[in-house]
Amino acid sequence: MRSYVTLFTISLLLAFALTPIVRRRAIAWGAIDVPDSGRRIHSRPTPRLGGIAIFVAFLLTLACVPLLDNLVGESFRANLPKLAALLIPATLMFFVGVYDDFRSLSAPQKIVAQVAAAAILYSLGIRIDALSSPFGGTWLVPGLLAFPLTALWIVLITNAFNLIDGIDGLAAGASVFALLSILVFSIAQGNPEISLVAVVLVGAVIGFLRYNFNPATIFLGDSGSLFLGFMAAALSIAGSQKGSTIIAIAIPLVSFGLPVVEAGLSLIRRFLGGDSLLAGDGGHIHHMLLRRGMTQRQAVILLYGVCAVFSLFGLMLLNPQRNLAALIFFVLGVGIVFGVQHLQYTEFSVLGTQIRDGVRRRRRALTVNVKVRRTSATLAAAQTPEQFFAALEAVQATEEFDAVVLEVGADPGALEPFTARFRRWSKDASRRIVWVWQRDETPLAEILDSDEFWTLRVPLSSTRGDMLGAIVFYRRLDDEEPMIDLRHICGPLQRELAAALERLTEHNAVGPSR
Repeated sequence: MRSYVTLFTISLLLAFALTPIVRRRAIAWGAIDVPDSGRRIHSRPTPRLGGIAIFVAFLLTLACVPLLDNLVGESFRANLPKLAALLIPATLMFFVGVYDDFRSLSAPQKIVAQVAAAAILYSLGIRIDALSSPFGGTWLVPGLLAFPLTALWIVLITNAFNLIDGIDGLAAGASVFALLSILVFSIAQGNPEISLVAVVLVGAVIGFLRYNFNPATIFLGDSGSLFLGFMAAALSIAGSQKGSTIIAIAIPLVSFGLPVVEAGLSLIRRFLGGDSLLAGDGGHIHHMLLRRGMTQRQAVILLYGVCAVFSLFGLMLLNPQRNLAALIFFVLGVGIVFGVQHLQYTEFSVLGTQIRDGVRRRRRALTVNVKVRRTSATLAAAQTPEQFFAALEAVQATEEFDAVVLEVGADPGALEPFTARFRRWSKDASRRIVWVWQRDETPLAEILDSDEFWTLRVPLSSTRGDMLGAIVFYRRLDDEEPMIDLRHICGPLQRELAAALERLTEHNAVGPSR
C-alpha cells in the first residue's frame, strides 16, 4: 500500500509540473480550441493537448516501478508482457488523439483507429471470451464473437469518455471515478499489476485536474479523452481476467455509468432527430444542465456526484447476491429515466407523447374492432327482424362514424318486405334506406348530399350473386384517422350482414323499423 501511495504521489506531481509546460507548447504549436456558438461553450481560446501531460507523467511513473525492491516491483516485472499488451494499443490511441488535436480526424476515422487498437489488444491476449453475470452463471463467448465483442466494448467506452469531454473537468473527473472502480475491482480480483496501472493513472489525472477544472486553462483534447477512455475500457477487461478469463461485464458497465448513458442518449437522440449518429451536437447532458441555468462548475460537480453513485453501485455488484443486483439495476433504471425527464430533451418528450398516444390509440382501436366483430357474430345468429336491427344498433357503439345507413335495392322481388320500412327514397331510385344511425342532429339529407364527409360504401350480395343493397358509413373529412380496421367491415361484417339480410328476406320476416 505504501508503494501505491508513493507512485500515486509521483504521478500526481509529475502531471502537475508537466501540464504548464505542455500548455505553453500547445499555444506555441497552435493547438487551440476557439469558442463558437455551438458545442464549444468556453469563453476564451484554450490550448488542447492536456493528454500529453497525463501520458508522459503516467509513463515516467511506471518507469520508476522496476526500481522498487518489493512485491510491487516483482509483480510489475513478472507481468511485463501483460502490461505491454495494454500499453502498446493505448499508445497508438494516444497518438491518434494527438494527431486529431492538430488535424481533426472524422468520426469514422477515429472508430477505425479504435478498432485497430482493439485488434492489437485482442491479439496480445486481452479479450472478452467469457461473460459472468451478477445474477449468476457464466457464458462462454464463441470464438467468432470474441473479437467483435471486445472491439465493441473498446469503441463504446472510448467514445463514451470522448463524448463527455465538453465541459471543464468532466471527462477527466469521470475517468478518475471509473479508474478508482477498476482499482478496487482489480484488488478484489487479485490483479496487482492492474491495480498499479490504475493508481498511477489516477494520480496523473488528478494532477492534471488542477488546471482543467473550471475555469480550465488547458483541455484534455482527444489526446487525453481517447487515451483515458481506451485505458478505462482495456483495464476493465484486463482487471477482470482471472483463471477462466471471465469479465463480470455489469460491474464496469455500471461503474462507467455516466459516459455510457451519455453515449446511449446521444445515439438515440440523433436517431430520433434524423441526424447523423456520428455527428457532434450541442445536446449532451452537460449542455442541457447549462441550459437549465447551472454554471459550468455547478454542472460538473453535480455530474461528479452522479459518477460517484454509479461507481458505488458498480462496486456493490462485487457481492453476487441476486436480489441485490436486481435492486441496483432497478434503482439505476428509475434514476436514469427520472434524470432524462428532468433534462427535458425535445426528442424524448416527443417520443413519450407518441408512445402515450400510441398506447391510447391501440387500446381504442382494440375496443372498436372488438365491437365490430361482436356485431358480426350477433348478425350471424340473428333469426328475427328484431335481432337483426338490434345487432345493427351495436355499430353506433364504436363512435367511429357520423352516420351509418343501410340501403336495400329496388327489386320488387325478394326485397319487397322492406317497402313499408323505407326511411327515405334517395335521388337515385334504386336506393331505399331502411335503417339509419346518426351521431348528432344533423339532418340525414344534409349528410347524404354533403361534400364534407368521406364515404365507405360496402355492397351486400346474396350467395347467388344478387345485389341486396349496401351499408354506407359517413365520417367527416376533418376528423382524425379512424381507429377501426376497415378489413373487419369489408370482411366479417359484410359477409354476416349480407347473409342475415338474405336469410330474413327469404323468410319474409322483417320486423318493425326504427
